[in-house]
Amino acid sequence: MTTIIIPAHNEGPVIGRLLQQLVPGASTEKVIVVANGCTDNTAEVAASFGPRVQVLSISVASKHAALAAGGQAATEPPCIYVDADVELRAQDVQALVAALHQPGILAAAPELVLDQTGAPWSVRWYYDVWARLPEVRRGLFGRGVIAVTQQGQERVAGLPPLLGDDLAASLSFAPHERCIVPDARAIVHVPRTFPDLLRRRVRVAVGGAQMQRLTQIPGRAARTRVSDLVTIVRSEPRVAPRVAFFLSVAVLARLRASRAVARGDFTTWLRDESSRRGTATGTTAAGRSPGGGQQAGCP
Repeated sequence: MTTIIIPAHNEGPVIGRLLQQLVPGASTEKVIVVANGCTDNTAEVAASFGPRVQVLSISVASKHAALAAGGQAATEPPCIYVDADVELRAQDVQALVAALHQPGILAAAPELVLDQTGAPWSVRWYYDVWARLPEVRRGLFGRGVIAVTQQGQERVAGLPPLLGDDLAASLSFAPHERCIVPDARAIVHVPRTFPDLLRRRVRVAVGGAQMQRLTQIPGRAARTRVSDLVTIVRSEPRVAPRVAFFLSVAVLARLRASRAVARGDFTTWLRDESSRRGTATGTTAAGRSPGGGQQAGCP
């Protein structure tokens, strides 16, 4: 029995889209939705999918607390942590579980597909470069989905509350312990406005600074290097203007993040709301552009 844990804070507009794809084929999966600090109809939407979805409600708005509550309710491994605003199918779950049976693999994530429907050129330019970065292509973060074995779950459960929770989880596994599964896909909806993109990047920058202060996260200093951007330009000169724009956004995000770091504010969750507004319950068929890659992929 695979346990799918979905932390959800005010995800009423999008959680139905995810469950609509997961539940019909979830014959061997237990789906747990942890509605944390919700003031909308997240719990009601999740409960409408019937007994195959277990809904837990906690009063505090905390992804870390939600993951912990979901982990306690999980009866047996493996576990798959899924963000409520992504899209994942039952067959993707099966591919992830199969990958965890490979010798030495403790954690797995799907290939990344970016849905840029309705996004302005500034957001598209940013993600065009971001999806090419080596750390993005081989890491488990940024996909909204991480599958773990029992040993992997224990490692993730031991992490402290962090803004960059998915990056911390990825860095908790050595490259030979994790893999990207080419037969699984996670659709991630990018921000539909530049201000929302910037908010998301500021949060990531604050989360990175937070991890720099910790010693229990291996490889916590891993980040994009200028040499990575130079390599992208050399291999694809046409994207040079986009690389320059990407770099300017990264610098601006770090400047804004420095204010929060100076205040010691590592709890404010700057969420992108634009990708959640006006969302239909069905899947999005247009505007998908692949990101990530098969590097460090499972056999």
